[in-house]
Amino acid sequence: MRAAEIARHMAAWAASPDIQVAQTRYRLQLAENWQIPVGGRILEIGCGQGDMTAVLADLAGPNGTVVGVDVASRDYGAPVTVGQSARHLLDGPLGARIDMRFETDVLTDDVGTGYDLVVLAHCSWYFASAGLLERTLAKARELGARLAFAEWDPQPAAVDQLPHLLAVLAQDRITGDTDVNVRAPLTRATVLDALGRTGWEVERVSDVDTGELQDADWEVAIALHEAPDGLAKELLRQSAAKHGNVPLPAYALTAR
Repeated sequence: MRAAEIARHMAAWAASPDIQVAQTRYRLQLAENWQIPVGGRILEIGCGQGDMTAVLADLAGPNGTVVGVDVASRDYGAPVTVGQSARHLLDGPLGARIDMRFETDVLTDDVGTGYDLVVLAHCSWYFASAGLLERTLAKARELGARLAFAEWDPQPAAVDQLPHLLAVLAQDRITGDTDVNVRAPLTRATVLDALGRTGWEVERVSDVDTGELQDADWEVAIALHEAPDGLAKELLRQSAAKHGNVPLPAYALTAR
């Protein structure tokens, strides 16, 4: 199975192989919506641990190149830092196709131009503000010919997805300098509006299946530990399960 083969290239696989396979399988689903160019030159903004980077590199093939950039420092992340994960990925069989650069901002740093595809996969809610995301989307127009984007949809499709939403809303109340995941959660409509304002023409928007993912549990744990007291956190305490919280819906789109 392709997901299992790619997942083995990730540092987190050794500790949680089932979780890593599920995360990789999901990213393969995203890539199917995007039609990754074989032999293409791809820029991934917000590469993080490299889960999407590995899938992109596998699909781009031996003649393809993936440049992953992230504003985070190499010591960000737990239990494996992004730097440790990158090193493990680069030392593996996909490493020759990958360049990962941390503490790198496409708005201020030279990341090159002429990419066949620019990818933002589940990183937009990590941006400090909606305005910063919009400026990044505008910059991406200068860097590549096509855009591939994926994110959570904060509109639940079922009642059992509410704990994930409450975790997002509770984290959104955290102010000041923070390392929490969610900083500027945006609706699908807001993202589509931003794409239009920055000159992108959306080709296709697809719903993607998030049922296998563990992100709801992770976000609930972060919110209960880090978020300030308030209605969202109180409702989260009352509604969240210890394990097995159902993740929100997500969507994937392409634009040019």
